[in-house]
Amino acid sequence: MDKSTIETICSNLTGTVKDYKTEWEADLFSVGNKIYAMIGEDSEGNSILTLKCDPNRSEELRENFDGITPGYYMNKKHWNSISFDSNISNELVEKLIGHSYSLVFQSLPKKIQREINQI
Repeated sequence: MDKSTIETICSNLTGTVKDYKTEWEADLFSVGNKIYAMIGEDSEGNSILTLKCDPNRSEELRENFDGITPGYYMNKKHWNSISFDSNISNELVEKLIGHSYSLVFQSLPKKIQREINQI
């Protein structure tokens, strides 16, 4: 999956705000001021997408896909990084983006969830 497609998927999720963090040289996507996706590079300059993930699912994904590793720059238990040059299907990447968004959205206070849903 390419950066443009990922940006489109994220931007279409309700309440998403895109930002750029200069220190990380990364595009951030957040909902309710909480990050759920980050597009940047790892220490070797490879493009990666970093997403929040249920810890049990994180381990399973890492075991089953070489292109999924513990979250770069993030908590290794709750975040995964997906290499752009891996053979992971676009369908799976899109599902993982939705999973990450849902985890973050559900962690927001109900009042903020209602405000976002009214957008």
